[in-house]
Formats: sequence, structure tokens, C-alpha cells
Amino acid sequence: MKDRQFWTVTAGLALVFIVYWFLGHPIFKTDRIVMFFAVVLMIGTLIYYIRMAERGDQIFLRTIPGLKAIEEAVGRSTEMGKEVLYVPGIMDMDQVETVAGVIILGYVARMTSRYETPLNVPVSRSIVMKAARESCKESYLLEGRPDLFHEDMVHYLTDDQFAYAAGVNGIMNREKPAACLYMGKFYAESLILAETGNSIGAIQIAGTASPAQIPFFVTACDYTLIGEEFFAASAYLSQKPELIGGVKGQDMLKVVIISAIILATIFRFLHELGWVGWNVLDFLTIQ
Repeated sequence: MKDRQFWTVTAGLALVFIVYWFLGHPIFKTDRIVMFFAVVLMIGTLIYYIRMAERGDQIFLRTIPGLKAIEEAVGRSTEMGKEVLYVPGIMDMDQVETVAGVIILGYVARMTSRYETPLNVPVSRSIVMKAARESCKESYLLEGRPDLFHEDMVHYLTDDQFAYAAGVNGIMNREKPAACLYMGKFYAESLILAETGNSIGAIQIAGTASPAQIPFFVTACDYTLIGEEFFAASAYLSQKPELIGGVKGQDMLKVVIISAIILATIFRFLHELGWVGWNVLDFLTIQ
């Protein structure tokens, strides 16, 4: 009950809905009331935990091994005097995975500026190039090393999927980076990139939410951020309240959904045995 404003607004909206309901609830489809309360619950949970993060309350996010390995990879590149290759996927900024990849790029850029390690970021979209450049520039400024930043460290190759993969492979074979990081949206080029990086002996860390590409990265890379870990990583690194609160809110919603599935299964089983007359499917089914 720490957030009195939230609970006051929630109570006020609930009172308004109760009054509206007893007045006959015009234009409200009663057969979709379950969906209505589900949407309200989801929105309310996300808003509550985002506000909690913005107030400065401590929200625990477990350590992700792949993130700790990034510093190890950058350190290895520094020791060997070689560059870090960062591939932010092949899609544009309208994909949430690309946004998460650019956020993680900022974290990597801060480490490369701290250790004075060369950073190479080939991109396949012009808007991604602009966003990645701004992210790197901000990171170098925060570390007090703007002199090490140059715009060519983030450069455009091509929009074509396999031409981009061929271009990145060429960079790998010519420059022999000590660390290859793949963070973003990938398709069929994922295994091509990861196998090439493996062949040059680079330490490889990948992160994506594309289910079809995760097995290839797990096979060919040293560390892989799988699905939700990838999005949690961007929140963990940026420490932005809206991202951290969003992750916590989603986790709580998962607990609620899993609990609802278990309870619905139990009630359905009891209904089939004839012990309970109420059919939970009639309640949950959207008409």
C-alpha cells in the first residue's frame, strides 16, 4: 500500500465501474467480462510495478551469465589488441529486439571506451545506423573519452539479408575480431555468422527472441541470451525504471496466468468427474 495515489485512483475507477454496472451497463458486452478484467489486471499490474521502480524501490533482477561474459569478451579483445564486432541484427527499429540490441550496444560501447578497445558495428538499416551511432557516442561521452569515438565505427553495409551476412563474414575473416556479439533480430543468416565467428576462434555471445534461431546460436556460440533473458538484459543494463518495472510486472503476470491455468485444469477435471457442476470453460470462453 505504499503507492497511495495508485490505489486511490484504482478505488475511484472501481467505484465508477460499480455505479455504471448497477445503472444497467449500456453498450457493455457482459459475455466478454472475463476479457475485460484480464486486460484491466494486466494494465494495472504493469503500471503498478513501473511506478514502484520510478519511486526507487528495489526490484531484484537475477544476474544473467551472458551479460557477465560480455566484459570477459571485451577484456579478451583488449589483451589481444583486436576489435569487438557487434552485430545488431538485420531488422529495423520497429522491432523490439533491435531496440534491445541497441541498448546493449550502449553498454558494450562504454566498456570498449573504458578499455580503449576498437569497436566495429556493421548494420543493415539506415535508421539503426543512426540510433547505434547516437548510443555509442553517448557511451563514449559518459566515459569521458569522446576522442575515441568516430562515426565510422558504426557503418552501413546493405539491406539485403545474405549480402549483409556475406559482408559481416568478410569483416570477420579480414579483421579477425577477438569477440563477436550478435544482439537483435536474426533469421537464416544466424548460423552463417556464428559458424564464421567460431572458425576464427572468437568468443561469441548472442541474444535473440527468434525461436527458430536460438538453437543455432546455442550450438555455435559460447553464451546465448534466450528469449526473455534478452529483453531482461536491456532492462538490467540500462537501469531505466520503465524497463525494470515492466520486466517485474510481466513476471508477476506470468505467475497469475500459470496459477489460472492450473486452477482451471483442476476445476475442469472435477467437472468431468461430476463432482463440480460449474463448467470453467463456459466462464473462460470468449463468445
